[in-house]
Amino acid sequence: MATIFTKIVRGEIPSYKIAENDTHFAFLDINPIAEGHTLVIPKKEIDYVFDLPDELLGETLVFAKKVAHGIDKALDTIRTGIIVEGLEVPHAHIHLVPIYSVSQNVSLRNKVDVTEDRMKELAEIISAEVKV
Repeated sequence: MATIFTKIVRGEIPSYKIAENDTHFAFLDINPIAEGHTLVIPKKEIDYVFDLPDELLGETLVFAKKVAHGIDKALDTIRTGIIVEGLEVPHAHIHLVPIYSVSQNVSLRNKVDVTEDRMKELAEIISAEVKV
């Protein structure tokens, strides 16, 4: 059975898409820990990030780097952090977390409320800055 992330890639479940190429997809996390919190996934459904073939793992990080630079340009961040926990969905994924202050709590347990309108706005302004 396909994961929720595969269903998002297929367009079966709506998302706030940030960027896409032939092998990767980036979209806003619907349970963000900061405004602009983005998930980067390979389209190939593999559960554990360290089970990705070396080439795909490298491509995933390069794709994430491009998305992170877009987040940094679009939002007033200090930088964008990265979290690779991989326990929520059995599909390899990287959390890109905009960091706005040195005291910001970047735990995945620290959810913030972001309205649907703001999510749409964030997706538009970030995706306009991502060059993949």
